Amino acid sequence: MTRKRDTIKNNYRETHLFSRRVIILVIFILLASAGLIGRLFFLQVVNHDVYTTLSNQNQLSLIPVEPNRGLIMDRNGLIIAENVPIFNLVVTPDHVPDLEKMVGQIKELIEIPPEDMKRFRKELKQNRPFQPVTLKVKMSEEEVARFYVNQYRFPGVTVNAGMFRRYPYGKEFVSILGYVARINEQEMKQIDQTNYAGSSSMGKLGVEKYYEKELHGKVGYQQVEVDANGRFVRTLNQYAPIRGDNIYLSIDSRLQLAVEKILGDEKGAVVIIKPQTGEVLALVSAPGYDPNPFVIGIDPKHYKELRNSPDKPLYNRAVRGVYPFASTIKPYLAIAGLDSGIVGPGYSIRDPGYFGMAGVHHVYRDWRKGGHGVVNLPKAITVSCDVFFYGLAVKLGVIRMYDYLRKFGFGQLTGIDLGEELAGLVPSPEWKMKRLRSKWYVGDTVAAGIGQGYMLATPLQLAQGAATLANRGKRYRPRLLLKLVKPDGTVEEIKPIPEPPVILKNPKNWDIIIKAMGEVTSSPQGTAAVAFANTPYTIAAKTGTAQLVKILGENTHGGDAALPKHLRNHKLFIAFAPIDDPQIALAVVVENSTLAPRVARAIFDYYFGMTHQFGLPEVKPYAIDGSDGPPPDENADQAGAD
Repeated sequence: MTRKRDTIKNNYRETHLFSRRVIILVIFILLASAGLIGRLFFLQVVNHDVYTTLSNQNQLSLIPVEPNRGLIMDRNGLIIAENVPIFNLVVTPDHVPDLEKMVGQIKELIEIPPEDMKRFRKELKQNRPFQPVTLKVKMSEEEVARFYVNQYRFPGVTVNAGMFRRYPYGKEFVSILGYVARINEQEMKQIDQTNYAGSSSMGKLGVEKYYEKELHGKVGYQQVEVDANGRFVRTLNQYAPIRGDNIYLSIDSRLQLAVEKILGDEKGAVVIIKPQTGEVLALVSAPGYDPNPFVIGIDPKHYKELRNSPDKPLYNRAVRGVYPFASTIKPYLAIAGLDSGIVGPGYSIRDPGYFGMAGVHHVYRDWRKGGHGVVNLPKAITVSCDVFFYGLAVKLGVIRMYDYLRKFGFGQLTGIDLGEELAGLVPSPEWKMKRLRSKWYVGDTVAAGIGQGYMLATPLQLAQGAATLANRGKRYRPRLLLKLVKPDGTVEEIKPIPEPPVILKNPKNWDIIIKAMGEVTSSPQGTAAVAFANTPYTIAAKTGTAQLVKILGENTHGGDAALPKHLRNHKLFIAFAPIDDPQIALAVVVENSTLAPRVARAIFDYYFGMTHQFGLPEVKPYAIDGSDGPPPDENADQAGAD
C-alpha cells in the first residue's frame, strides 16, 4: 500500500516574505541615507564655521589677564600712585614662522628702542615658546594704527592693552612709595607664578613692595580659540581678574609737598609723626628721584648717573640714613639720670668750658668757649651744655645709658611698614668687643654723653623718640597704612600699634624734661630761640650738631663755614608742638648745613596755618634764604653750637 506525500513548498508565502524583506531593506536604506544627508548638512552647512576653523588646526589657549593694581592714596584720598592705559606690542614665538625676519620687518614700521630689544631677547630665552613676550612697551597711538594696517603680515604678533603704573608727583613721594618694575629672573623663582602669569612687574621698593600682596590682586583668564597663525578667533570663556586693594596711607600729601619745598636744594630728611597714633604724616628724603622711568625699565645711562651722583638720590635718608644723635640725645640721658636717681632736678655743676677726669690727660671741651657757668639739669638741656652731659654720662655708665635708650626704641628697628629701615646703633662694651675687637673706654662713654662716638640713629627713630617724649612715655609703632579698601568695597581700618611704654618711677620727671625742651625755643638762652622767635604756638625741642671732620676735644670752637660744604657738620632737630596737646612730632636732619631749626620752624608754621583743601599747597619757605625770616643766628655757624 502506498502513501501520498504532502507538498511542503508554499510559493505565496515565500513571495510575500521576500517582498516584506525588500521593503524593510529599502526603508532602512532610505532612513540611513536620510541620516547621512542630515548629518552631512549639519556638518557642512550648520557648523561650517566651526569645522572650518578646526580644519585649519585651530587650538584653544588660556590667556592670563593681569589684574589692575590697587591705587595708593594719601589720608585725604588724593591719588599718589595710579594706573593709566598702555599699549604693548606682543609676540608669541610659537606662532611666528621666522622670528628674526619678523623683527626686522617690525623695526621698519615701528621704532624699537635698544633697551626694549635687549629685554625682548632676554625674555625669549626665559619664556616658553607659547608664552607671549613684549617687544615694544608703551606704543604711541600712531604706532598702534600703523601696526594694525599691516597686521596681516605678522602672524603671532598682536597689540595688547594693559595698565601702566604712574606716579603723578614724580620724586615727591618716592621715599614712601618706592616703585614697581619688571620682574627679574630671581624674583620669578620666588613669586606665585600662577597668580603672576599675566603680570610683568611688581613692587621693588617702599610701600609698593611692602604691600605687594594686597596691591597686586588675583589673575584672571580668557579661554580663547586661535588659528594656526596665532590669530584670535573667538573667546570661549572668561574669568575676570580681581583687582588689588586700594590703600590709604597716613601721609598728608600737602604736608609732604610742603616739606619738599621747604627743604629746597638741601640734602637731608624729615619725618613727621602723629604722636597719639604713630601715623606718619610726612617722610621726606632729599634729594629724591623720579620713579616713573623705573616702571618700564630705566636706561642704563640714567641709572648710572643716579647711582654715581654724590648727592645719593637713591638713598632713603629718612629710614636708612644713620647719623650721630648729637645733642638730641640729651633729653633721654637727662630722663635716665632723673629716673635712676643718679641726679636730681636741683643737681648742678659749674661749667668752665671743658671737662676733665682724674688720671686722664685728655680734655673734652664744651661747644661754648668759656662754658655756661653754673648749670643745672633743665638749663643743661636748654643751652645744650656739653660739660654737664659729659659728667652725667660718666655717672650713668654705658650700661645704664644703653638700657634707657633701648627703652625709647633706639638701636633697633621701629617696624614701620616700609621694609627698608636700618636699626641705627646704641653701642655697648659687648658690641665693641665683638665688632671692633677692643674694650670699652671711659672716653667712649664721655663721647656718647653728647651723642657722638658710635651712637647712631635714623631720622625715623629720632621722630619716634620725639613722639614718645610728647606722649610722656606712651609709644606707638610708626606706620604708613591707614586703611585698606577691598574690591568688594569692604573697608579695613588699621588700628594704632602700641609698643612697650617708657614708665618712669616719678612721672613728674617728664614735666621737667619737657619744660626744659620748651625753653630751647622760648628762652633767650635756648639754642633754637632765634629760629622760633614769636611763634603763636608752644614747642618743645632739642637741637643737635653731628660733627663730620672735627675731633672731639679739638678745634671745636671755630665755625666750619670755611670748609667745603660736603665737609660741614650736619644739623639735627627734634620737636613736638603744641606742648600741652602735641599734634605733631618731628625730626629734621639737614646735611652740611645749619638750617635744621629754620626748616622745622617753616614746617610748624605751615602745619598750624594750613588750610584743609586739596591741591598743591602754597608754601612760602620761612627763612631758608634769610630774606623773610628772623635775624641770623649768631651761633648757627659755630661747630657744636646746638
